[in-house]
Amino acid sequence: MSAAFLTLLGVFLLTLLALAWPLSAWLARVADTTRPPTGSDLAARAERGLYRLAGIDADEGMGWRGYALALLAFNGFGTVFVYSIQRLQYWLPFNPQRLAAVAADSSFNTAVSFVANTNWQGYAGEQTMSHFTQMVALAGQNFFSAATGIAVVFALVRGFAARSATTIGNFWIDVTRATLYVLLPLSLLLAVFLMGQGVIQNFDPDHAVTSREPVTYQLPGAAAVTATTQVLPMGPVASQEAIKLLGTNGGGFFNANSAHPYENPTALANFAQMLAIFVIPAALCLAFGRMVGDIRQGWAVLAAMTLVFVLAACALAAAEQQAHPALAALGVDQAAGALQAGGNMEGKETRFGIAASSLFAAVTTAASCGAVNAMHDSLMPLGGAVPLLLMQFGEVIFGGVGSGLYGMLVFALLAVFIAGLMIGRTPEYLGKKIGPYEVKMLALAILVTPVLVLAGTAIAASVPAGAGGVANPGAHGFSEILYAFSSAANNNGSAFAGLSANTPFYNTLLALAMWFGRFAVIVPVLAIAGALAARQRLPASSGTMPTHGPLFVLLLIGVVLLVGVLNYVPALALGPVIEHLQLFQ
Repeated sequence: MSAAFLTLLGVFLLTLLALAWPLSAWLARVADTTRPPTGSDLAARAERGLYRLAGIDADEGMGWRGYALALLAFNGFGTVFVYSIQRLQYWLPFNPQRLAAVAADSSFNTAVSFVANTNWQGYAGEQTMSHFTQMVALAGQNFFSAATGIAVVFALVRGFAARSATTIGNFWIDVTRATLYVLLPLSLLLAVFLMGQGVIQNFDPDHAVTSREPVTYQLPGAAAVTATTQVLPMGPVASQEAIKLLGTNGGGFFNANSAHPYENPTALANFAQMLAIFVIPAALCLAFGRMVGDIRQGWAVLAAMTLVFVLAACALAAAEQQAHPALAALGVDQAAGALQAGGNMEGKETRFGIAASSLFAAVTTAASCGAVNAMHDSLMPLGGAVPLLLMQFGEVIFGGVGSGLYGMLVFALLAVFIAGLMIGRTPEYLGKKIGPYEVKMLALAILVTPVLVLAGTAIAASVPAGAGGVANPGAHGFSEILYAFSSAANNNGSAFAGLSANTPFYNTLLALAMWFGRFAVIVPVLAIAGALAARQRLPASSGTMPTHGPLFVLLLIGVVLLVGVLNYVPALALGPVIEHLQLFQ
């Protein structure tokens, strides 16, 4: 492992902590619906004016069922809206390239994808989506899907903090506040910064420019052709890039995503993008501690996430810094030197090298983001296994905005339940007894995603429509299918791009995995929130297990690792493990 990677990792984590601490205080204020976060009467009146305009009683709380129904209705409407915009985009404004309507199966997949905070893209953005579709449909859902995740975690934390309450908040207020006070201002700041780094922001059609170095090429059986011009894509990129990262969405304006120089032009922009992906998930952990009245609880959850992330990132970087055996057999020099980074540079941007590319790959798959600055399909077998595992853990190692924390709190409840069984005591977390109902909901929330991943992979690998999309035979082709369903069901959105997934079969099956991977987890989490809110919060006693110390952190990590590994060991053995053994035999 190189010194450059360790230095970058250390600076990244220190900067992240410095940003997350003050942001956590702001998030705790936003979650407190009894007062305006800014302390301004004008802001409070404007906020209440929005609620009156929408017919919402700002003083009325919701039980978990009402909260869940409102959430599903909101996101169901969003799915229909995004689908309709894609199907009608040819007749809508801000379409300077006159791009045609998107196919029905691709529109359905993309609509579900952006609503579920997955942002899986089976299309090339600059060749498929108009500026209007990118701005109104896709960027809009980048805000709303992220706000939905924040709203759910606010509801769950209120369940822990409440003292025998019948409500867990109001979904409409939570989603409005998350958008208005968190996502919008942070996105504005980041978009301005990215424009300063060179990310484009305009409404222009594509520009045809004269190349500085004409290129001559010849196709078999044809005359030589000299290309003297190049088409440069344009569009409102910086505004979408900001919320794509801060909302852990990941959908790129361009097909090359964050490897494209118009989305990620400099090393500083690359560093800021990684910070943007992690900053809200990290801050939410500390905000959780503030909201339950014990900041140590937030530090414990953040410590568990950070330890697993550091181990995963180091493993990925170590794998990519090895020389590729196939290239070594051809006599290719892969040693580090003045002119090259050394190791496996296939599929990586020379602007970023192995250190920054490896860290970005770990960040984007630890968080439920999916933005990429390198080709994950070109990672070494064990290097590719790390993003797979980070997703298969349930996207709880920082995870998506909101979804990472509520997923980790589900594992925390499971860890407390297991510890209670071992010592013969009724499990208790933050003063709330964990009963049979909560354990059933925990089981649903944890098991639904592995079922979607493994069942979807089995179906795709066994039918001609699924196997026909695999570009690489053998273990790597199986890894491509496994990665696709792990990414979809865990709402990540990155891909092993060797799989041709823009087909009716994959668009439909992956869309189902994305929808149920998102909302079949959220509903049990809200049920847990409602059950906990109704319970009395008991004071700590001599028999209470401490949930803020190193022992609990290790127990929590162990539960996350065991659940992830036990579910996926056979599938991983058939994919990256076999591929590694074949490559290094």
